[in-house]
Amino acid sequence: MTRQEGEVVAAHGRNYMVETAAGELLHCVTRGKNSAIACGDRVTTVPSSAGEAVIDSVHPRDTLFMRAAAHRVKLIAANVTQLALIVATEPSFSDELVMRAIAAAEHASLKIVIVLNKADIAGELEQARARLACFVNAGYRVIEISALGDIAPLAALLHGEKTVLAGQSGMGKSTIINALCPGENVATRSISHFLASGRHTTSASSLYRLDPQSSIIDSPGMQEFGLAHLDRAAIEASMPEFRPYQDQCRFQDCRHGPEPGCALRQALAEGHIDARRFELFHRIAGSAVR
Repeated sequence: MTRQEGEVVAAHGRNYMVETAAGELLHCVTRGKNSAIACGDRVTTVPSSAGEAVIDSVHPRDTLFMRAAAHRVKLIAANVTQLALIVATEPSFSDELVMRAIAAAEHASLKIVIVLNKADIAGELEQARARLACFVNAGYRVIEISALGDIAPLAALLHGEKTVLAGQSGMGKSTIINALCPGENVATRSISHFLASGRHTTSASSLYRLDPQSSIIDSPGMQEFGLAHLDRAAIEASMPEFRPYQDQCRFQDCRHGPEPGCALRQALAEGHIDARRFELFHRIAGSAVR
């Protein structure tokens, strides 16, 4: 049997679509119950029948963006270089989910951009900007777009990158992808035929090629973002504004609470660290298992 290498361009449950180097699309499953495969993975397949194959092995990954609850890991995208985190003026977004997703992206060493969609809804724009100010102050780039209008500010940041788009449901990711990929209707894309007969397209992760050097991976909308795969030290390391004060606390095991001589609390009091980010850090780090 002739083995073929390819890239996972869609994932739903234990069903995958793999695009080979020749451009052929294969409907693939895994051996046994293995589902530790993500959209964007490079794989080797073994044919099983016409247009179908079994994923035999997964190649080493450059990066892996994932979330994890206590007893369940969700691989979101592999080999990506950038996270575009989609929020919107309406419906309201969770700044804690934004911070959790950023922590996972920092841990994976991804570039990060926050995309404020529906910026044409003027009545809600200032409130959304105010909620994102703490991320801007921490050094993260925020761009404003209207997916129904001008998508150019986002498109410019995607060139030469393999970007995963993530965010809560209702933020407009499908509209953004339709604007970036004219002629490809996300809801009716042929991937649905391979994966679930069109019934679960919103819960499938799919890769779209913008040009030979650029691609995006659309991940299903989420209402929570678990970080069970990160310990407290990793969560702290995901905070860029903390880095100038690393190892400056009086106690090596300082948890940045009421301990005397805490460099972070001093920086907070002096206005160098945003109070909302500091509050969210404690909430998230407090739930870390280690």
